[in-house]
Amino acid sequence: MAGDGAAAVPTRAELREQLVRTMIAGDVATPRQNNLLHYRRMAARHPYYQFGLELKPSWTEREVLSMMVERCGVDPDPMHLYGDDTIDPDITIDMLEAMGDRIGRAARAQEKVVLATGHPATLTPVYQAVAAALRAAGCRILTPAAGWAYEVDTGYHDTERRWIVYAPEGVAMLEGEEGRTHHTHDPFPMEAMLRELAAESTDWPDLAIADHGWAGAAGQAGIDTVGFADCNDPALFAGAAEGKIDVVVPLDDGISPHHYGPMTAYLLDRAGLG
Repeated sequence: MAGDGAAAVPTRAELREQLVRTMIAGDVATPRQNNLLHYRRMAARHPYYQFGLELKPSWTEREVLSMMVERCGVDPDPMHLYGDDTIDPDITIDMLEAMGDRIGRAARAQEKVVLATGHPATLTPVYQAVAAALRAAGCRILTPAAGWAYEVDTGYHDTERRWIVYAPEGVAMLEGEEGRTHHTHDPFPMEAMLRELAAESTDWPDLAIADHGWAGAAGQAGIDTVGFADCNDPALFAGAAEGKIDVVVPLDDGISPHHYGPMTAYLLDRAGLG
């Protein structure tokens, strides 16, 4: 297979090897203790770990772990409390194929699509490639609420104003006062986007391609939603289990951007957009 950033479409076996080699899946660098903390907080209904989804109140920490074993491939041993964790690369590819199938349907029907990421430093090129391919297929890429701003608690007894910006090809993300983009779990920006679109009935999206709270808010609003999530982000997987999110692709979302190249090529090829 060509280098990680190349456009060549890998076979399933080649992609599986590359995902494991780059630690996008397989043995990943996400700490097990961080995973379990997030599972506990999601079960406790901490808003930051709900991603804008109104999840059932019956989730327990043990049930969240079992669900993440099934849908993500984390270590099933409840006594594995420290160290690294795992993502099943076969689940990653299965869900990538399911995502590709849904994106392909959007392309053929020339649907209206929103794309957004809470991981702009790493996942933006994936979204940009998908957006460009959908636009070329005749889809409308919606870019509502550009410039909408809110105050974010920085965790340092201070707040910072952040606002919605769009990367080339129409991918929404947050930018801060210092001019750089930011990681976020918040659903509020997507909720603002959807409020604006709700006032324009002809522009309601058919599909959202997103992660973190951007995806959660879209799924909660009843939009077909496909996205990516790490093994320490259980809310989207729980949303899928409850039928609010259509597809969640498990992966380490903090890897160097060029390593996602083969995965992107595989996704677009599955969608018939390669």
